[in-house]
Amino acid sequence: MNPSHSLPPGLLDLAAERFRRADRFAYHYARGKLGGDVIFAELLRRGLLPASPRLLDLGCGQGSLFSWLLAAQDLHAQGQWPVDWPAPPSPAQLRGVELMPRDVWRAARAFGDQHPVVRLEQGDMNQVDFGEVDVVTILDALHYFDHALQRRVLERIRDAVGPGGLFITRVGDASAGLPFKLSNWVDHLVTFSRGHRLPRLYCRSLADWRALLRDVGFDVQSVPMSGALPFANVMLVCRVPGQDPAIT
Repeated sequence: MNPSHSLPPGLLDLAAERFRRADRFAYHYARGKLGGDVIFAELLRRGLLPASPRLLDLGCGQGSLFSWLLAAQDLHAQGQWPVDWPAPPSPAQLRGVELMPRDVWRAARAFGDQHPVVRLEQGDMNQVDFGEVDVVTILDALHYFDHALQRRVLERIRDAVGPGGLFITRVGDASAGLPFKLSNWVDHLVTFSRGHRLPRLYCRSLADWRALLRDVGFDVQSVPMSGALPFANVMLVCRVPGQDPAIT
């Protein structure tokens, strides 16, 4: 089933619309990504984010996640939110870090220079200062750098969110056989189609991802996150012990 069929009415249109200010690619990419990738709906449907988070998205691309959250906030304020979904967050801060200059340009056009909540910057997640935040997200990007750098960035995320803080990521399960090979093939295809070089990937089994995250200091909940696609994607909801907010 197409994930967009179960979305709150108007959410996809509103979230994608702002990217018309950039270029046609930005708009159509946002529609395809937000409407076709189940993780965006699940972040809201499961009520995973705090009520007013300071959120840092590493490898944020053109900021599609930010537009999604802002659109959900607007629909809720208009009384157009599903009664059986939790209220969406009202972000206090949405900061993104993206390596690719063209994506940062698209985000700047989409959100403008003076947005009260959104700030995107070009940079390498292995080098920029994370500051102090409540939530960090990395969607489908941890496997682009080697295992030593993976551990280091996870340690820095732990320190940035602090006790009770939240880290949400999606990874591929390298032990899943053909579904994992298919997801890696699509990853390479999308990367190449966007004009990027084909990277070496540093993948792990789900058990190894969970072990690494626990060793770094997170409690970990894993949720299959491929939707109807024949992939091996898993969302990892990771929290630093110290508080115990409910996860729906």
